[in-house]
Amino acid sequence: MTVSVSLTVNGEAVSADVEPRTLLVQMLREELGLTGTHVGCDTSQCGACVVHVDGESVKACTLLAVQAEGADVKTIEGVADGDTLHPMQQAFHENHGLQCGFCTPGMIMSALDLVKNNPDPSEREIREWLEGNLCRCTGYHNIVKSIDAGARAMRG
Repeated sequence: MTVSVSLTVNGEAVSADVEPRTLLVQMLREELGLTGTHVGCDTSQCGACVVHVDGESVKACTLLAVQAEGADVKTIEGVADGDTLHPMQQAFHENHGLQCGFCTPGMIMSALDLVKNNPDPSEREIREWLEGNLCRCTGYHNIVKSIDAGARAMRG
């Protein structure tokens, strides 16, 4: 048995027929081909699957696709403006806020939600916000530095 789920993803109306137990992350990756949203743990611990649902960061492995019916979803693929990186993406690039890159989409999506709610976060606030995002490669220093630089660039 499948159900039809319709939502807006990165500004585009989409729909897919999925099993009722399909997670949003699975729908994004497997049905819509948006593989920038990663599955890192299947237990909602790592944050690699963070997307924005109706403007709020959400771990896409914790939400059934049917629960996102009618929602506005933004993935990492919807952050850049064509070939021009978003200031937060550019800050990660310039400050070496990534190594293997696996956690980076979730980190950036979480960072964008933080900066939306707190345009000038302190280092402590950035570190606290990232508690639900794991990176297995770095000591987080350059990730925090990247988010700080991205926030400054977004403020102008």
